[in-house]
Amino acid sequence: MREYSTALQVEVPTTGNLTDDVVRNGTTGPDRVAFSRRTTDGWRDVTARDFLGEVRSVAKGLVAAGIEAGDRVALLSRTRYEWTLFDYAIWFAGAVTVPIYETSSAEQIEWILEDSGARAVVAETPEHTGRLKEIRDRVSGLHHVWSIEDNAVSVLTTLGHEITDEALEERRTAAGPDALATLIYTSGTTGRPKGCMLTHGNFMFELTVAVDELDRLFTQPEDGGPAPATLLFLPLAHVFARIIQIGCIKAQVRLGHSADIKHLLDDLGAFKPTFILAVPRVFEKVFNTASQRAVADGKGRIFNRAADTAIAWSRGQETGKTSVLVKAQHALFDRLVYARLREALGGRCEYAVSGGAPLGDRLGHFYRGIGVNVLEGYGLTETTAALTANLPDAQKVGTVGRPLQGTAVRIADDGELLFKGGQVFTGYWHNEQATHDAIDADGWFHTGDVGEVDDEGFVRITGRKKEIIVTAGGKNVAPAVLEDRLRAHLLVDQCVVVGDGRPFIGVLVTLDPETLPGWAEQRGKPTDVEKLLDDPDLQAEIEAAVEEANKAVSKAESIRKFRILPDEWTEEGGQLTPSLKLRRNVVMRDYVDEVEALYSR
Repeated sequence: MREYSTALQVEVPTTGNLTDDVVRNGTTGPDRVAFSRRTTDGWRDVTARDFLGEVRSVAKGLVAAGIEAGDRVALLSRTRYEWTLFDYAIWFAGAVTVPIYETSSAEQIEWILEDSGARAVVAETPEHTGRLKEIRDRVSGLHHVWSIEDNAVSVLTTLGHEITDEALEERRTAAGPDALATLIYTSGTTGRPKGCMLTHGNFMFELTVAVDELDRLFTQPEDGGPAPATLLFLPLAHVFARIIQIGCIKAQVRLGHSADIKHLLDDLGAFKPTFILAVPRVFEKVFNTASQRAVADGKGRIFNRAADTAIAWSRGQETGKTSVLVKAQHALFDRLVYARLREALGGRCEYAVSGGAPLGDRLGHFYRGIGVNVLEGYGLTETTAALTANLPDAQKVGTVGRPLQGTAVRIADDGELLFKGGQVFTGYWHNEQATHDAIDADGWFHTGDVGEVDDEGFVRITGRKKEIIVTAGGKNVAPAVLEDRLRAHLLVDQCVVVGDGRPFIGVLVTLDPETLPGWAEQRGKPTDVEKLLDDPDLQAEIEAAVEEANKAVSKAESIRKFRILPDEWTEEGGQLTPSLKLRRNVVMRDYVDEVEALYSR
């Protein structure tokens, strides 16, 4: 049984809570820009003093409304400045934040509100409050619904004007590291979501370690370069984005919010982040879009050469062997191609953090080769985000890095990854059996993921324990390896590998609605998906993608047949979670006939 641990080298606070960072920032560096807030007139700076004042005012309103210490307050909103404002105001009031994805259905919202026992909801839009009206009478204990777009900040500020500073400070400081900070409901690839109980101490451990380990992202460079800043565009209901929010406030990093993906490139250009975070699908989309545009402009061969050179240069950084030719080509393409790609991210972005799913070594090498080093990490909601991470000075592309300080990893006999650390949650809300199943008697958290640990402690994820496919011939196949490589093709949007109990491995494929039309137009073909399904050129493209994916596995594990579907798998359709993970059980349920067709004579 392989085990690896990293010693804790920083001092983690044993008193206080997450609100201490806001008070410290607002009093010791009041004029420092804490946020850049997107408005109709552009970006407006918010100082640490201003943020502290707003948080206190809203928190007083919550107290005046009857929110008690330990009460749960739900947040139903897209990523925006007010999300962060209410998150900290809830903590100032001694309460517990319950994030809800803004895309959640009325049924999902009802379950989370009822299960958490939420006393109040802060919703974003009239459409959200409309969903709440459908269920409000059925949710016991729900007393208040406030709307951000219906002046919730002003309403609560006015409501709390008689609450004294002393009364609020007493409420704020009552919570210690063991106090519950948030209930984050897992998006649930199967079954109903479970509420993960994360304490102030979980976050304090995670961020004390992460800010120290990733100091290049969070601290002002000594050479006088741009001050660190990041633009959040992932849902703050997800622990991945949430940890960056809290980390930026802790490290005094300028933070911006962008919820409208349509304007993301414009926002990146105006905000100019020094680092970003995203899930692998975002990095895949950026690469595929750039490739497709190059082809449309008649520069496809140049882009492909530039991409291959970037990958070769990055691989050389790991081996210490980069040829003179690759160095010369890399310098040339840096001016012709890479600089434009970096400019699309605002021109200052040197690092990106990737999580939520495996990135794949090809994309990792490509981005590092163009000057945007993607640091891939691994964690779950239950572990307050990161358990492992690649660091600027300790990186192996294709792995998820080594355990963070104070964290240990163990490989169980069946290959499952087990972890211990101060960021591991205390359990599931009102679900002792699930907690018992997740954390064993020795305190090891069972992730459900299968992986490997090399001699230097770098962890590689090879699949989900419950998703391992066993063919009729008894061969164990991890679908993630094949799926990750297949999705790297510019025409592939999503895919699911099948073959459990079958004679061979097959795959269902959906097409990328953004890149497919351009590909079809360049070849004089109809852009309608239904008319393209049997097109021989399209079939050849997907077959080539399958062959490329098969290079990562043995012949017994390789994909033998594929089937292209006309559909798009989306969060709204139920096939994807809000963090863009595939709900395999939903796909397998909805596409039984298509799977059978793969194996019919």
